[in-house]
Amino acid sequence: MSLEDYKTMELDKKEKYNGSVWLEKNIFRIVLISTFSALAVVLGYALAYIPNVELFTLMIFLGGLILGKRDGIIIGLLSSFVFVFFNPLGTSPLPLFIYQIIHYSLTGLIGGITRGFLLKKKDFKPKEDLYSFRLMAFLGLIGAMITFIYDIISTLMGAFIVSFSLEFFIVSYIYGIPFTTVHLIGNTLEFIFILPGLTSLIYKLLD
Repeated sequence: MSLEDYKTMELDKKEKYNGSVWLEKNIFRIVLISTFSALAVVLGYALAYIPNVELFTLMIFLGGLILGKRDGIIIGLLSSFVFVFFNPLGTSPLPLFIYQIIHYSLTGLIGGITRGFLLKKKDFKPKEDLYSFRLMAFLGLIGAMITFIYDIISTLMGAFIVSFSLEFFIVSYIYGIPFTTVHLIGNTLEFIFILPGLTSLIYKLLD
């Protein structure tokens, strides 16, 4: 292997793990996957009785943002299965149950995709202050899109479980607008104000 090839390999490795020797260790990544999954479930239970206020989505996305696409999917899959199946408010009907697991697995994947996108940006320095307007707006938009899509599809599936009528879906969605609005605003603000700080903190701890 030539010196140039070695430098290229080291550069790719540094980009993959963002300079953290801890993230290179498979056993430590397994610990982090378990930790993010457990935190998502615990926070999900802690806020379960507060209508449409949750940190479940944020924690899964954060897991993907730190660990990447594959591990983000695993975090979303594990945490959503446990939380949805053992939900204190009751297990969702089967079609909605499957959708929720798929949605949160994709949330972890989106976190990983976002990680890859941001690491290619020269001005993205996760070990420093991430509270820049551009990054906060970008993360807020992602949080809003994830939440909006979830609310639309979950409402659609929930309505069609009762009736395959488009009119019933429209009525159900209109009736639920106050709740989905709280959910949308809450998650957007979490992605704007909480996510940058947690990301920076975790990267500093992994340094």
